[in-house]
Amino acid sequence: MTKLDTNYLGLKLKNPIIVGSSGLTNSVDKLTKLHKAGAGAVVLKSLFEEQITHEVDRAIYKGVGMDYPEAMDYIKNYSRNNNVSEYLKLIKDAKAAIDIPVIASINCYSSDEWIDFAQQIEAAGADAIELNLFIVNTDKNSDSSAYEELYFRVAKAVSEVVSIPVVMKLGFYFSNLVAVVDKLSVSGAKGVVLFNRFYEPDIDINNLSLTSSEIFSSPSDISRSLRWVAIVSDKVRNIDISASTGVHNGEALIKQLLAGAKTVQVCSSVYKNGPEVISIMLKQVETWMREKGFTSVDEFRGLMSYSKMANPAVYERAQFMRYFSKFE
Repeated sequence: MTKLDTNYLGLKLKNPIIVGSSGLTNSVDKLTKLHKAGAGAVVLKSLFEEQITHEVDRAIYKGVGMDYPEAMDYIKNYSRNNNVSEYLKLIKDAKAAIDIPVIASINCYSSDEWIDFAQQIEAAGADAIELNLFIVNTDKNSDSSAYEELYFRVAKAVSEVVSIPVVMKLGFYFSNLVAVVDKLSVSGAKGVVLFNRFYEPDIDINNLSLTSSEIFSSPSDISRSLRWVAIVSDKVRNIDISASTGVHNGEALIKQLLAGAKTVQVCSSVYKNGPEVISIMLKQVETWMREKGFTSVDEFRGLMSYSKMANPAVYERAQFMRYFSKFE
C-alpha cells in the first residue's frame, strides 16, 4: 500500500500536488473540480495591489467624480473594498466547499498593503499565505543587498501579524539563493516556492511591437528549479520547499521529490490537459513507488538531494560547453 500524504508548512496534505495560483483557482467551481481530481492543496489566484489600483484609475479616467474630491475618495475606497471583499468571499466559500488546504496568494508592492491584506486573509480562514514579490531592478546604482532586504522585511512584517504559515514565492534572480532562503527562514517564512514564473517579453519584428513570450511552461523548464531544490533543501533544513515550473507529468513530480521538495506545484499541465492530469500524475507516482519498493513519499524524498550524491558537485557545475566538447 503506497501512502502519498505529506506535511507542508505544518499542514497535512493527502498528496504533494498543489495547484498553483492562476486562473485555474479563481472560482469555487474550478476548485471543486481540482479537488475531485485529487489535488492535495490549492493556491488561490493572487490578489494584486495593481489590480485594485487599476480599477480605481479606470473609474476615475472615465470621468466619474472628476469634479468632486469626495466622490473620488468614495470610488477609491469602494473599488478597493469591493475587490478585497470578493477575494475574502472566495476564501470562505472555498473552505466550505473543499476539504484540502486553501492557500491564499497576495502580490503587493507597498509594505502597508501586505500587512492589511494578510490579516484579512487570515480572518477569512485561509490555511496559509503565499507572498508573491518580484521587482525588476533597472537602477544601475542600486545595491543588491537592499533589493534582497525588501524580501526579508516583507516576510518578517507579515509573519509577525498572522499566525498562519507564510510562504515566499521567489524568482531565480539572486546572486546567492541559498543565503536568501536561509535568511527568509529566520525572518518568519515557513516555506519558499522555487520558482515563480514571470511575464517574459518578446518582440514582434514585423509589427515592431512588444509582445508576451510563451505563457505556459514546458517540460524542459524543470531543469531550472531541480538544481536549486536539491541544493536549498539540503543547505536550509528549517524551511519547506515547494517546487514549481516545468512539472507536466508524474515523472517530473518524482524528480522534484527526489531532489528534496516537500510539495510540487502544477499549473501549465492542468491548463493544457485538464484537471484529470492530476489523477494521472498521482497514479504514475504510485506505480513507480510500488516498482521501487517505497511505501511512503518520505522514504524517497531528498534521496537525490545535494548531500546524498556521491559527487554533489554535479549540482554545482555551470560550464555548459563541457558537456558538448565530445560532439564534433
